[in-house]
Amino acid sequence: MAESPFHVRRISLLSRMSAAGGGVAVIPTAPERVRNRDTTFPYRADSYFHYLTGFPEPEAVLVLIAGQGNNGPLSILFCREKDIEKEIWDGFRYGPAGACATFGFDAAHAIGELDAKLAELLADQPALWYSLGHDAAWDARIAAALNAVRAQTRAGKRAPATIHDVRATLDEMRLVKDAHEIALMRKAAAIAGDAHRRAMRCAAPGKFEYEIEAEFLHEFRRQGSQFPAYSPIVAAGANTCVLHYVGNDRMLNDGDLLLIDAGCELDGYASDITRTFPVNGKFSGPQADVYGLVLDAQAAAIAATRPGATFLDPHDAAVRVLAQGMLDLKLLEGSLAGVIESGSYKRFYMHRAGHWLGLDVHDAGEYRAGEEWRVLVPGMALTVEPGCYIRPADDVPAAFHNIGVRIEDDVLVTTDGCEILTVDTPKTITAIEELMRK
Repeated sequence: MAESPFHVRRISLLSRMSAAGGGVAVIPTAPERVRNRDTTFPYRADSYFHYLTGFPEPEAVLVLIAGQGNNGPLSILFCREKDIEKEIWDGFRYGPAGACATFGFDAAHAIGELDAKLAELLADQPALWYSLGHDAAWDARIAAALNAVRAQTRAGKRAPATIHDVRATLDEMRLVKDAHEIALMRKAAAIAGDAHRRAMRCAAPGKFEYEIEAEFLHEFRRQGSQFPAYSPIVAAGANTCVLHYVGNDRMLNDGDLLLIDAGCELDGYASDITRTFPVNGKFSGPQADVYGLVLDAQAAAIAATRPGATFLDPHDAAVRVLAQGMLDLKLLEGSLAGVIESGSYKRFYMHRAGHWLGLDVHDAGEYRAGEEWRVLVPGMALTVEPGCYIRPADDVPAAFHNIGVRIEDDVLVTTDGCEILTVDTPKTITAIEELMRK
């Protein structure tokens, strides 16, 4: 039977820890969060914890011990005890024995035993691998465990002399997706693409932004997605020029563009798609001009997304196309080199052309390696999302006022270029207008 991807990742992290001298990693999951009074938000595990365990319950901690070979457990889970009475109210619990058998840990204990055992696990270890500063309550628990070890100095016990930020090592691992992750991201992209097509079919003058949002949420859940990957942006008319608009309560008017930035989460993995289309199903001349410009900029950015390129190359390719288009549309004056050097194009395009994508919609991983931009390698996943947002102003042709366009796809770097995971979501003017006519 094939090893689970979570077990493989734990082994990989342990190997990296051993290469750096060994030690103990402590990785807690996220706590439950209160929504109001005694009601909690739907639970979602911490991304780092999920990446290494797949364990879905709150009140859980993973401890990894590197450098001991076969002399002791390498992976230990602390989790809630099996409790039939509480299962009646809140549902199934694995319990330590069930978690150990199902998820392949070397050992598992009740979460109530953690504080007593943590000092024992840390004693005489060369290093602690932990996300210091991420959670103040956990920092205090770790400090208490370290102090408990130091209190045994006269008995010959030593506390770890070094603390490594385990997130830095995990970020490097998470940057390159494995086959399990890629399969989930393809499926999440397909679900989100279906939701965008549904929105294009349902949009019409007189409806409200929240009605279109409801179509998304319905399609996400209908196909098995557990959550939206982020708060959906459903922005009509002037709202298309608000980058992170989430009010979603305006009526759609004839002649409006509708910009929808929405993706779903499937088993922890995010999709992230933006499409912009006319509410009445037909682009006006100025709308088509701006839309065509952004589409050309995205094509240039996607062509620049390949192994050996840097993370910044797709952005730079998009900027060159957008800046020239802004000159051609009389939104800016001067030369191409001049508007790029001065940054005057940022008046209408003020964000990067993409971000990492994975367990988090803005996924883990540094964008620079030292002083240089990160070089793309096969297995990296990112978005490509140029845009153009034209707010009313005296020096802007009136025909372009309140036209905001963003086009976003999810891409996977391959050995010879990139795969567009969201390729089936319509984005040409012809494809969008044809779908909306139907």
